[in-house]
Amino acid sequence: MKFTETKIKGVWIIELERREDSRGFFARTWCQKEFEAHGLTSHLKQINAGFTTKAGGVRGLHFQLPPHAEAKTVRCTMGALYDVAVDIRPDSPTYKQWVGAELTADNHRTLYIAEGCAHGYQTLVDNTEILYLTTAFHAPDSAAGYRYDDQAFGISWPLPIGIVSEADCRWPAFNG
Repeated sequence: MKFTETKIKGVWIIELERREDSRGFFARTWCQKEFEAHGLTSHLKQINAGFTTKAGGVRGLHFQLPPHAEAKTVRCTMGALYDVAVDIRPDSPTYKQWVGAELTADNHRTLYIAEGCAHGYQTLVDNTEILYLTTAFHAPDSAAGYRYDDQAFGISWPLPIGIVSEADCRWPAFNG
């Protein structure tokens, strides 16, 4: 696996190192030793999948509060999406900054999102599926978020905003 750190500490784009032959390719998508070698949390607790039927749909910005804060490793398994991590750690030099990466079923990229970052994504095509691994169990009482269109972050979503859940529209404005 090839790890490339983004401008936000603890947020990495991970690309597969493919071993190809006439059948196609084989590659590792997870390796505890390699994650640990890059200083990333490597204990997995849960694997989640999401499916969005229409392009432009937005989910997020989600995170869990301590003591249930989680890191996420996100991959698109069908279709295409624009995945975003927002640094909401007050002591971070990139506080309130965001990074985005296009993840598609064809490019096989993964985005690792550190604890203390909010996560959201927009689907770029119809019928898009996402798979993400988390380092903490979902804890409903610790679930938190901010609006996907919060001006404090100024995220540039690549498509006009499509469907957003009522719950995601009710997240408060960031006031940090």
